[in-house]
Amino acid sequence: MLTNSQAPTSPQKDHKSLPPTDAKERVSQWMKQLQDEIAQGLTEIDGKETFREDSWERPEGGGGRSRVLTDGGVFEQAGVNFSEVWGENLPASILTQRPEAAGHKFYATGTSMVLHPRSPYVPTVHLNYRYFEAGPVWWFGGGADLTPYYPFAEDAAHFHQTLKKACDDHHKEYYPVFKKWCDEYFYLKHRQETRGVGGLFFDYQDGRGLLYRGRNKDGDAAKYSSEIGAPEQRSWEDLFSFVQSCGEAFLPAYLPIVERRKDKEYGDRERNFQLYRRGRYVEFNLVYDRGTIFGLQTNGRTESILMSLPPLVRWEYCYKPEAPSPEAELYETFLKPQNWANWTPSHSKSV
Repeated sequence: MLTNSQAPTSPQKDHKSLPPTDAKERVSQWMKQLQDEIAQGLTEIDGKETFREDSWERPEGGGGRSRVLTDGGVFEQAGVNFSEVWGENLPASILTQRPEAAGHKFYATGTSMVLHPRSPYVPTVHLNYRYFEAGPVWWFGGGADLTPYYPFAEDAAHFHQTLKKACDDHHKEYYPVFKKWCDEYFYLKHRQETRGVGGLFFDYQDGRGLLYRGRNKDGDAAKYSSEIGAPEQRSWEDLFSFVQSCGEAFLPAYLPIVERRKDKEYGDRERNFQLYRRGRYVEFNLVYDRGTIFGLQTNGRTESILMSLPPLVRWEYCYKPEAPSPEAELYETFLKPQNWANWTPSHSKSV
């Protein structure tokens, strides 16, 4: 059985582990299709504004198309981006985890999205799915996570249950490992709190070895992954199909939440709390987020990379929510890992 420290570090040589010859074209086409489908779904539910599209080119190779909706009926700012870039060498942020990719030309493509709704009752949400190749080395990564400002257990449960089904259709251990990985990744160490209620996060998936490939060797994701051992080798086709299912699960996971909350009335208190909590999103994306770091290190388009930041935000010195209150419940329950996929209404506090 492999341990985390024994994850494959040599180039993949056996035929079964190699991607098909048209892998880049197929993934790129699907990533653009995912961008199209999500942008269309968001435009329909926003009901007021449409996405502005900017195409861009990267001097070193590649480019992308950025789509941003601002000042909409539902979304204060929504960005849905596609990119594909290539070059001579991967940045240090990638080589730290995959040193065997050193010395090879690389290709990377992905679709990423961050939505900042206007209403404090509609959660912010993030999605990113990506694919890398560097010589004989390749992997998929990505995920989606939900960041509510006001706590509604049924919303968190719906989001997780929808993503869990997408995972379970491919492997029963995907959701347990990738959910734990998400809780650990989207964690603000300096605040000692999660960014939101989590979802899925995975990286460096090439069909071999343990499912967890992160840096936190002592965390729950690593421990659980080690306990279940390495699953049977999965092919490139298996993993591409899994990533497609996850991407296609996003609109069914998120839009019903928007429909439930978008017309709920709110006042200055709720709006100010939303703006304060948005500050946590800024802190995470600028300090910890590997997608932001990768984009800046590879000379990506700065406007597209930083579209994840909210248009308005506030900080407050030594803020503490009054208890009991919805704001306090967010901190006490929703910013700590929970088993949302198995939540039922009988287990809920009234919110």
